[in-house]
Amino acid sequence: MDTKVVKIDKEQIDDEKLMEAAEILRAGGLVAFPTETVYGLGANALNEEAAKKIYAAKGRPSDNPLIAHISKPEELAPLVKEVPEAGKKLMEAYWPGPLTMIFPESDIVPYGTTGGLDTVAIRMPSDPIANRMIALAGIPIAAPSANTSGRPSPTTAEHVYQDMNGKIEMILDGGAVGIGVESTIVDVSGPVPMLLRPGAITIEMLRETVGQVEIDPAIQGPMAANVKPKAPGMKYRHYAPKAELVLVEEKNPETKEVISDRVIEEINLLVKSRLDQGQKVGIICTEETRDCYPQGMVRSLGFRSRPETIAHNLFAVLREFDDLDVDCIYSESFSKDHLGQAIMNRLMKAAGHQVISLGEKKDEKV
Repeated sequence: MDTKVVKIDKEQIDDEKLMEAAEILRAGGLVAFPTETVYGLGANALNEEAAKKIYAAKGRPSDNPLIAHISKPEELAPLVKEVPEAGKKLMEAYWPGPLTMIFPESDIVPYGTTGGLDTVAIRMPSDPIANRMIALAGIPIAAPSANTSGRPSPTTAEHVYQDMNGKIEMILDGGAVGIGVESTIVDVSGPVPMLLRPGAITIEMLRETVGQVEIDPAIQGPMAANVKPKAPGMKYRHYAPKAELVLVEEKNPETKEVISDRVIEEINLLVKSRLDQGQKVGIICTEETRDCYPQGMVRSLGFRSRPETIAHNLFAVLREFDDLDVDCIYSESFSKDHLGQAIMNRLMKAAGHQVISLGEKKDEKV
């Protein structure tokens, strides 16, 4: 299969180009497209065979549910049994945008989209290309991230091409995405909304909108093997570079805004040890600390004072280290508040929860 790449200008969308993508989707084919979060791999969410093609192209476990994307609120009703009050409030506040909600599913949503659950995940993207393509297709579009399962999510069409060339019919190239991490996922099917995956719509924003919101334990640590994931990104190793990734953090930092000298010193010692063994070593840091690392391949994610820059660059840097064929990567850690919760969630999963936590400093004898 030859994968066709079509450039789309977000400022001046060409419906004729998008109609070709819409026809592929209606016929049961696969199209990768930009969203405001990451690039998605789209298929007809109501077509069981089309959903199977997504799993095959990505090498994705079939119990990992897909997110159905819609273009306007009126398209939600046929896909769900009910819209709880919390869902209505969150829709009003954050749709269209980077928020996925989990509802009780209706009978028309197939097994391949739900992953065998009695719920369905739904999002209405704000990206103009994504939204217009879905509207032209006239069907809900199931779309996980458009990458090989487990790898860092794609934030450019080139990333998609690296993973999906020859496996899908079309890639819509709308340039680099804005946010850079996947959507927030909230389960509104139960009595109390539960955060299943952090993203740009933060836990603080959710609680301000609907009051009580619980946090799923899978955000903090690995999910048990016998548990079925309710949302993408919960159970399996995700976002991972080819090299070993290890996070280094201060157990009780004096401030969340500045990385400690102890963390920098520890990373430099670890890097030197690996370099002495003849290995290629990557370092993930920020603009505030990039000059503190004299050895290794140093890549800044952005400014610690502006976490949106870190989220935007995270997956691109992980993919760059793949291209550089490094043997291991050491990363600074980040605040777990606000957008930092999403950044640390992705880094922890990419690292397979490998963290070096520096304990409290012992009093020095005088």
